[in-house]
Amino acid sequence: MIIYGTALLALCHLLGIFIGDLLGQALGVKTNVGGVGIAMLLLIFARLYMQKKDMLPKLTELGVEYWGAMYIPVVVAMAAQQDMVSALRGGPVALLSAFAAAGACAIVISLINRTERPTPEADAAPTLHDNPLLAEAE
Repeated sequence: MIIYGTALLALCHLLGIFIGDLLGQALGVKTNVGGVGIAMLLLIFARLYMQKKDMLPKLTELGVEYWGAMYIPVVVAMAAQQDMVSALRGGPVALLSAFAAAGACAIVISLINRTERPTPEADAAPTLHDNPLLAEAE
């Protein structure tokens, strides 16, 4: 079920925050170091492991994919809010690096999109309902 995907995300988040705190203490800083990124990596590895062992039902996988997709924009928004004031006080170097990073991402995404090959679609069987979650789970 989709709720298990949410539970897996919560478990990975708690482990990531714990590991990030331990890493911060090991480095001698009093803050979490990479806890959210560690949590995202744990979620990816847990999903891949469970898929390989055939322990992940389709609806649970959809829940993990949904929260994994929602997790990244939330983390980016939190990080942007945190660092905005210090970036503006840091001067033009911080702003130039931000624009350079955004430009590099745009170029890489453009290159990835150009190299993708469209897959030929076979005639799909008729569906008896409009719910895409149920259609993918069948």
